Amino acid sequence: MTAPLKAIDGTADLPALMTDLAAQARAAARVLALAPPEQKNRALEAIERAIRANAAAILAANAEDVADVRAAGATSAFIDRLTLTPARVEAMADGVATVRQIPDPVGTVTESWRRPNGMTIERVRVPLGVIGVIFESRPNVAADAGVLCLKSGNAVILRGGSDSFRSCRAIHDCLVQGLREAGLPEAAITLVPTRDRAAVGLMLTGLNGGVDVIVPRGGKSLVARVEAEARVPVFAHLEGVNHVYVDRSADLEMAKQIVLNAKMRRPGVCGAAETLLVDRAGAAANLKPLVEMLIDAGCEVRGDDAVQKVDARVKPASDEDWDTEYEDAIISAKVVDGLDAALAHIQHHGSHHTDAIVAEDAKAAGKFLSEVDSAIVLHNASTQFADGGEFGFGAEIGIATGKFHARGPVGAEQLTSFKYRVHGTGQTRP
Repeated sequence: MTAPLKAIDGTADLPALMTDLAAQARAAARVLALAPPEQKNRALEAIERAIRANAAAILAANAEDVADVRAAGATSAFIDRLTLTPARVEAMADGVATVRQIPDPVGTVTESWRRPNGMTIERVRVPLGVIGVIFESRPNVAADAGVLCLKSGNAVILRGGSDSFRSCRAIHDCLVQGLREAGLPEAAITLVPTRDRAAVGLMLTGLNGGVDVIVPRGGKSLVARVEAEARVPVFAHLEGVNHVYVDRSADLEMAKQIVLNAKMRRPGVCGAAETLLVDRAGAAANLKPLVEMLIDAGCEVRGDDAVQKVDARVKPASDEDWDTEYEDAIISAKVVDGLDAALAHIQHHGSHHTDAIVAEDAKAAGKFLSEVDSAIVLHNASTQFADGGEFGFGAEIGIATGKFHARGPVGAEQLTSFKYRVHGTGQTRP
């Protein structure tokens, strides 16, 4: 098989380049679909070693990317999403190890039954084929997507953001090293070797049947463009307008810990809470401590009239605030008339991503978990657990908020489809 094209910052014939990359990925996908679990796991083990051994090179490349965006005046949240630290590189390698240890989904028989005519029918998991992943500032997505696609027998074409170009190349070098050591085609994990934004548009066309699924990981404008223009299926969420509802039965100290973590652990991630809802029946005890805690932690609070009255530092919330994914240390806050009002607010303003209730009342918690139509719903836990690694998937290729088979964190299993195998003994249809 022809080796993947070397990484460059530009190309005179981008359509031909992208078509060639897709053709190589398609050929690699056929090999991966039949690769035994042991061979894929050898590649994953080698990738983990390569990431750990090359941590200094990855961090050096990332430092150059961060310096550029800092000089260009990027927001603190954007810089946080882009920045790699020794701990984050270590977590990246740990994620690869976890993916290696999970059961291989390919070939798993999920259901089997025997028909009256004696035929046996099996439903068996199979790879999707070639997955295109378009992402922006978070370079760890290159590793997450690469290893999950490898585990699930899919080839992947990675198109990282121009801001993370150096970081992604350093990580991709480790991915390719692992494939090479295991004797798998290097085109199984391809990094688009150009910053040219036109590459995104070409991927969205499907590259003449070369791409089976597109996964966008980035801001609202990127995801909206992908969902509007893609000619192949898309696993995506448009935005993460996530809520934490503090019920009248909530334990205040638990609520404070959860709300603070949900908003301020990493405000720029898609699982961050953007709206705090407080039950009016518990507001006398809960509202002021929650608002003061957030503001004292450096979070701007934009609230309704009831929230503004408990602290002069609260800014008025506009109608627009209830629908905003801030991706920053800002939260909107509102007092609601009980659980039903909270459910109505989430239904009207939420994005079906992740929503949480803090409550000691099991009946209220059960109603919330049943009725909130989001990909992830939590009881007495932070919304920042909206992450494939925290679900035990090792990593995630994204969070899907649609209604198809992949919903919530998309891990290796969700990157498979199925086919039916039918075993007969000469049956013919009358």
